[in-house]
Amino acid sequence: MLIRLLVTVSIFVLILHSINVHEIWKILHQANLGFLVVAFFMQFGSTTVSAYRWQLIMHNMNFGQSFSFYWRSYFKAMFFNQGLPTSIGGDVLRVLDVAGHGFRKRDSLYGVMLDRIAGLAALMLLNLIAYVFNPNLLPVEIYYLTLLLVAVGLLGFLIITYTKRQPWLDAYPNLAIIKALSNRLNQAFSAHRILLLASSLLIPLLAMMGFFMTGWALGLRYDLMTYFVIVPPAILLTVIPVSLAGWGIREGTLVALFSFIGADKATVLTMSILYGLTLIIVSLPGFLIYLGGRQRLLSINQ
Repeated sequence: MLIRLLVTVSIFVLILHSINVHEIWKILHQANLGFLVVAFFMQFGSTTVSAYRWQLIMHNMNFGQSFSFYWRSYFKAMFFNQGLPTSIGGDVLRVLDVAGHGFRKRDSLYGVMLDRIAGLAALMLLNLIAYVFNPNLLPVEIYYLTLLLVAVGLLGFLIITYTKRQPWLDAYPNLAIIKALSNRLNQAFSAHRILLLASSLLIPLLAMMGFFMTGWALGLRYDLMTYFVIVPPAILLTVIPVSLAGWGIREGTLVALFSFIGADKATVLTMSILYGLTLIIVSLPGFLIYLGGRQRLLSINQ
C-alpha cells in the first residue's frame, strides 16, 4: 500500500512540475457543467451495464440471483476500488458476495476473472478498430507499440478461448489452470452470446463517451475516434497494480499521449482528474449499500 501511494504521489509531482497549477483552477472555472453531468450519467450507465454482463456470465456458470444482487455487489466493489485506498480489492469483495450465497470461492473467482477478461478484450477491440481508422494520429513508434500490445492481448484472449480443445495440455499439470480457465470461459459464453457481446461493447463505449464529454466540457474538442485511440491504453495501464486505483498512471499516460496531438497538458490533467472523481462519485451508491449491510450485520449480532 505504501509503495502504491509513493508511486501515485511521485507521478503527480512529475506531472505538476511541468504544468502551471493555477491553470487548472482557471480551466475548472470555465468548464461546461452540462457536459460534465452527461459524462456522469455515461459512466453510471457503463457501470450498470457491467453489472448486467456479470449477471449473464454468472448465470451461464449456473449461479442464479437477481440483477439487483449483481448491481449492488458491483457498485460496492467499485467503491472499494475507487473510493478507498485499501488492500481489499473490489474483485475480492465480489468473490465473497457470490461465495456468501453458497457458490464455491474458486468458481466465484473464475466468474469475476472472466468478467474482467471480457471487459479488457472489448476495450482492446474498440481501440484496435480506432487505430485502423486513425493510423497517423500518434507517432509511428507509439502507434506500433500500442498496436502490438493490443494485438497480443486479443491473441491471448483467443488462445484461452480455444485451449480447451487441445488435449496435449493434459500432459502438463502445471498448465491445468489455463485449460480450466478456457473451460470456464466457454461456459461463461455458452448462452446469451449476443447480449454478452453487445453489453461488452457498450460498456467501454459509454465509458469513452464519459471521457469524451469530460474533455469537451474543458475545451478538448477532439472527435470521438481520437478519444478511442488515446484513452484505452491509459485505462489498460491502470490495471497494473502499481498505484492507488490507477491514479497517476492514468494521468501520466493521458498527458503524454494527448501532448502528441498538441493538447494542453493542464487541460488533459484536469480532464483525467475529473474523470477519476466521477468514478468515485458513481461508486457512492456502493458505499451506502456497504454501510447498510454492515448495519444489518451488527443488528443481527446484537
